[in-house]
Amino acid sequence: MNKETYNKNLVVIIAAVAATGGLLFGFDTGVISGAIPFFQRDFLLSNSMVENITTAGLVGAVIGAMFTGRLSDIFGRRKTILGASIIFVLGAVWSGWAPNPHSLIIARLFIGLAIGISSFSVPLYIAEISPNHIRGRLVSLFQLLITIGILVSYLSDEAFANNANPESWRPMFYVGVIPGLILLIGMIFLPETPRWLMSKGREEESRRILKRIEEPSEVEASLKGMKEEIEKYKERARFTEVFKPWLRTALMIAVGIMFFQQFVGINTVIYYSPKIFLIAGFEGARAAIWGAVSVGVINVAFTVLSLFMIDKLGRRKLFFIGTAGIVVSLIALGLVFAFLPSLGTMGKWLSIIFVWIYIAFFAISLGPLGWLFISEVFPLRVRGIGSSIGSLSNWFFNGIVAFTFFKIIKLFTMPGTGIITHEKLYDATTHTFTMQAVNNGNPAGAFWFYAILGVLGLIWGYFYLPETKGVSLEKIEEHWRQGGKPRDLKE
Repeated sequence: MNKETYNKNLVVIIAAVAATGGLLFGFDTGVISGAIPFFQRDFLLSNSMVENITTAGLVGAVIGAMFTGRLSDIFGRRKTILGASIIFVLGAVWSGWAPNPHSLIIARLFIGLAIGISSFSVPLYIAEISPNHIRGRLVSLFQLLITIGILVSYLSDEAFANNANPESWRPMFYVGVIPGLILLIGMIFLPETPRWLMSKGREEESRRILKRIEEPSEVEASLKGMKEEIEKYKERARFTEVFKPWLRTALMIAVGIMFFQQFVGINTVIYYSPKIFLIAGFEGARAAIWGAVSVGVINVAFTVLSLFMIDKLGRRKLFFIGTAGIVVSLIALGLVFAFLPSLGTMGKWLSIIFVWIYIAFFAISLGPLGWLFISEVFPLRVRGIGSSIGSLSNWFFNGIVAFTFFKIIKLFTMPGTGIITHEKLYDATTHTFTMQAVNNGNPAGAFWFYAILGVLGLIWGYFYLPETKGVSLEKIEEHWRQGGKPRDLKE
């Protein structure tokens, strides 16, 4: 970064490299689903112990998100991301090597720290280094890399899956070293964000970076805006500042968007799509896994589409289009499972089609918008803390949804409507895996429950979701300071 010649493509390259932090998030989200059957058989684990191992990663992510805001404000966005990549590499090696279930739990907790850190710090880094007119598109690269990571993990699991080898799960986890190293090596060559440098009094460094990535005519205006914002707050921000009355709207947006992102049930599909397809009538785990791969492909394709829409249509339009599509597809999916016995073979194909539609609408809207909004709505002084709360909310709601899905299915299943499948399960008495009949309940009620929450999301979004397309981060702060309503925020 010694040269100061403007390069309009440089910021795209920087954002793309930083966005590989999404690979960590996506890979870890998807890899566990393929590894579970193998380490369960290898260690002879009960279902409750498998839940403990899975939950450990989410607990680690919550902890990572909880403390990263303060660390990123002290040490910088770049160093925080570098730290996450190192933790992820070590965690991937540890997970693959784990000699017993308890070691695997600790390894998953450790790697979860990296996921929580990167899920917060990467969107924040990209938002602070991006010009206003393409900020939405560049921050959404993070969501794109998440979807690619999920797809890669599905394909990796399929490549290493070997029913004759109970330790097939080990290379599945070892592969995680690759995305970790990609992020680590890439971030070594990237600069710190101009906004963070300015907040530390390093104005010349901030100017030098802006001259490389910002339109020449905008450099001094950007510096002036950042300087004015920082002058307002010379003391270090406290955690409690995000709860001040004038920032309550920003906080409500950050937590609310993550609530609805998760409570339309997205991770029930990401974590449990093979199980859903088995219930729908696909025969064999291999067919169900390939169904999950197809979900990954749709997710990537429509997230790419969102990159071209988010700074053209705007955040609010995408939110309403996407959430409305999610609601309709969830209602349809519920109807498919409610009438599954009478639909015959058509039922399983309708189930996968409506899952595809559901994923497509999510990928163009709530998927990228969640991470984008938490990186935009807070002022620089508390942006690290505020974004950390948003990221923490995501993992908290993620955990609730992931581990209540089958409970919700059971709660809303009418007597006599449960769907029976035959699966190879662990028998704690004989310490063997045998074919057993399983009453899975009926997921129709669960999908309708998520649809109702989606409708509530539309109502919430009408009142509380701002249009931040093309609006500078400094202007967003000024709007909250003046008591402006989210719907009134304009370019």
